[in-house]
Amino acid sequence: MEFVLSKETKTVDITKEFDAPRDMVWDAYTKRELLDQWWAPKPFASRTKVMDFEVGGRRFYAMVSPDGGERWAVQRYTSITPKTNFKFFNAFADENENLQLPGSDWDLSFSEADGKTTVHVSIYNESLERLERMIEFGFKEGTAAQLENLEELLTNLSA
Repeated sequence: MEFVLSKETKTVDITKEFDAPRDMVWDAYTKRELLDQWWAPKPFASRTKVMDFEVGGRRFYAMVSPDGGERWAVQRYTSITPKTNFKFFNAFADENENLQLPGSDWDLSFSEADGKTTVHVSIYNESLERLERMIEFGFKEGTAAQLENLEELLTNLSA
Protein backbone atom coordinates (compact mmCIF):
# COMPACT_ATOMS: atom_id res chain seq x y z
CA MET A 1 0.00 0.00 0.00
CA GLU A 2 1.26 3.43 -0.90
CA PHE A 3 0.09 6.12 1.54
CA VAL A 4 0.92 9.78 0.87
CA LEU A 5 -0.15 12.53 3.26
CA SER A 6 -0.02 16.18 2.23
CA LYS A 7 -0.87 18.75 4.88
CA GLU A 8 -0.39 21.51 2.28
CA THR A 9 -3.26 20.22 0.12
CA LYS A 10 -5.15 18.55 3.03
CA THR A 11 -5.14 15.24 1.17
CA VAL A 12 -4.32 11.60 1.67
CA ASP A 13 -3.60 9.48 -1.40
CA ILE A 14 -3.72 5.70 -1.09
CA THR A 15 -2.80 3.29 -3.87
CA LYS A 16 -3.11 -0.48 -3.62
CA GLU A 17 -2.83 -3.27 -6.19
CA PHE A 18 -4.95 -6.40 -5.81
CA ASP A 19 -4.45 -9.76 -7.50
CA ALA A 20 -8.06 -9.85 -8.67
CA PRO A 21 -10.10 -8.67 -11.65
CA ARG A 22 -11.58 -5.18 -11.58
CA ASP A 23 -15.21 -6.41 -11.55
CA MET A 24 -14.56 -8.32 -8.33
CA VAL A 25 -12.75 -5.42 -6.63
CA TRP A 26 -15.45 -2.95 -7.77
CA ASP A 27 -18.14 -5.20 -6.26
CA ALA A 28 -16.21 -5.38 -2.97
CA TYR A 29 -16.33 -1.58 -2.74
CA THR A 30 -19.90 -1.11 -3.93
CA LYS A 31 -22.00 -3.99 -2.62
CA ARG A 32 -23.23 -3.84 0.96
CA GLU A 33 -22.87 -7.55 1.69
CA LEU A 34 -19.21 -7.49 0.61
CA LEU A 35 -18.30 -4.12 2.14
CA ASP A 36 -19.36 -5.22 5.59
CA GLN A 37 -16.99 -8.20 5.36
CA TRP A 38 -13.83 -6.07 5.05
CA TRP A 39 -14.39 -2.34 5.68
CA ALA A 40 -13.64 -2.40 9.42
CA PRO A 41 -10.13 -3.22 10.65
CA LYS A 42 -10.19 -6.21 13.00
CA PRO A 43 -11.37 -6.59 15.74
CA PHE A 44 -14.00 -4.03 14.68
CA ALA A 45 -16.95 -4.92 12.45
CA SER A 46 -18.74 -2.88 9.80
CA ARG A 47 -22.54 -2.82 9.85
CA THR A 48 -24.39 -1.06 7.05
CA LYS A 49 -27.86 0.20 7.93
CA VAL A 50 -28.66 1.85 4.55
CA MET A 51 -26.92 1.60 1.20
CA ASP A 52 -28.14 3.11 -2.06
CA PHE A 53 -25.19 2.99 -4.47
CA GLU A 54 -26.36 5.61 -6.94
CA VAL A 55 -25.63 9.28 -7.50
CA GLY A 56 -27.47 11.10 -4.72
CA GLY A 57 -27.65 7.88 -2.69
CA ARG A 58 -25.81 7.07 0.51
CA ARG A 59 -24.28 4.46 2.75
CA PHE A 60 -25.05 4.88 6.45
CA TYR A 61 -22.99 2.50 8.52
CA ALA A 62 -21.35 1.91 11.87
CA MET A 63 -17.93 0.69 12.86
CA VAL A 64 -18.73 -1.58 15.79
CA SER A 65 -16.13 -2.23 18.50
CA PRO A 66 -15.79 -5.63 20.19
CA ASP A 67 -17.67 -4.26 23.23
CA GLY A 68 -20.58 -3.13 21.01
CA GLY A 69 -19.70 0.59 20.79
CA GLU A 70 -20.76 2.20 17.51
CA ARG A 71 -19.10 4.95 15.47
CA TRP A 72 -21.49 6.02 12.70
CA ALA A 73 -20.63 7.57 9.34
CA VAL A 74 -22.40 8.61 6.16
CA GLN A 75 -21.06 8.39 2.61
CA ARG A 76 -23.10 10.44 0.10
CA TYR A 77 -22.39 9.37 -3.48
CA THR A 78 -21.74 12.35 -5.75
CA SER A 79 -20.47 10.67 -8.94
CA ILE A 80 -20.36 7.13 -10.31
CA THR A 81 -18.71 5.92 -13.50
CA PRO A 82 -19.32 2.15 -13.43
CA LYS A 83 -16.26 -0.04 -12.88
CA THR A 84 -13.79 2.88 -13.09
CA ASN A 85 -14.57 5.63 -10.58
CA PHE A 86 -16.89 6.82 -7.86
CA LYS A 87 -16.86 9.76 -5.48
CA PHE A 88 -18.53 10.44 -2.19
CA PHE A 89 -18.69 12.95 0.63
CA ASN A 90 -17.92 11.29 3.97
CA ALA A 91 -18.77 12.56 7.44
CA PHE A 92 -19.10 11.07 10.88
CA ALA A 93 -22.64 11.06 12.24
CA ASP A 94 -24.71 10.04 15.20
CA GLU A 95 -27.06 7.04 15.21
CA ASN A 96 -29.81 9.26 13.77
CA GLU A 97 -27.67 10.23 10.78
CA ASN A 98 -27.03 13.80 11.95
CA LEU A 99 -23.71 14.73 10.34
CA GLN A 100 -20.71 15.90 12.32
CA LEU A 101 -19.02 18.37 10.00
CA PRO A 102 -16.54 19.04 8.53
CA GLY A 103 -16.20 15.98 6.35
CA SER A 104 -14.03 14.76 3.51
CA ASP A 105 -14.36 14.15 -0.23
CA TRP A 106 -13.28 10.71 -1.47
CA ASP A 107 -12.38 9.94 -5.09
CA LEU A 108 -11.82 6.23 -5.88
CA SER A 109 -10.41 5.07 -9.24
CA PHE A 110 -10.11 1.47 -10.45
CA SER A 111 -7.85 0.25 -13.26
CA GLU A 112 -6.94 -3.25 -14.42
CA ALA A 113 -3.88 -4.67 -16.14
CA ASP A 114 -2.88 -8.32 -16.52
CA GLY A 115 -5.65 -9.51 -14.20
CA LYS A 116 -4.58 -7.21 -11.38
CA THR A 117 -6.59 -4.22 -10.21
CA THR A 118 -5.14 -1.00 -8.88
CA VAL A 119 -7.31 1.14 -6.64
CA HIS A 120 -6.32 4.76 -6.08
CA VAL A 121 -8.13 6.70 -3.36
CA SER A 122 -7.71 10.44 -2.96
CA ILE A 123 -9.24 11.95 0.19
CA TYR A 124 -9.57 15.72 0.51
CA ASN A 125 -10.38 17.09 3.95
CA GLU A 126 -12.16 20.40 4.34
CA SER A 127 -10.19 20.98 7.51
CA LEU A 128 -6.50 20.46 8.24
CA GLU A 129 -7.48 19.87 11.87
CA ARG A 130 -9.75 16.98 10.81
CA LEU A 131 -6.99 15.48 8.67
CA GLU A 132 -4.52 15.68 11.56
CA ARG A 133 -7.06 14.03 13.90
CA MET A 134 -7.59 11.19 11.42
CA ILE A 135 -3.85 10.56 11.28
CA GLU A 136 -3.52 10.86 15.06
CA PHE A 137 -6.26 8.26 15.56
CA GLY A 138 -4.46 5.70 13.39
CA PHE A 139 -6.02 6.21 9.95
CA LYS A 140 -2.94 4.87 8.13
CA GLU A 141 -2.73 1.74 10.30
CA GLY A 142 -6.49 1.20 10.12
CA THR A 143 -6.46 1.55 6.35
CA ALA A 144 -3.62 -0.97 6.05
CA ALA A 145 -5.55 -3.46 8.21
CA GLN A 146 -8.73 -2.80 6.24
CA LEU A 147 -6.98 -3.47 2.92
CA GLU A 148 -5.53 -6.71 4.32
CA ASN A 149 -9.14 -7.75 5.06
CA LEU A 150 -10.05 -6.92 1.46
CA GLU A 151 -7.14 -8.98 0.10
CA GLU A 152 -8.33 -11.93 2.19
CA LEU A 153 -11.91 -11.53 0.96
CA LEU A 154 -10.80 -11.33 -2.68
CA THR A 155 -8.71 -14.49 -2.25
CA ASN A 156 -11.72 -16.30 -0.76
CA LEU A 157 -14.02 -15.07 -3.54
CA SER A 158 -11.52 -16.30 -6.16
CA ALA A 159 -11.26 -19.79 -4.62
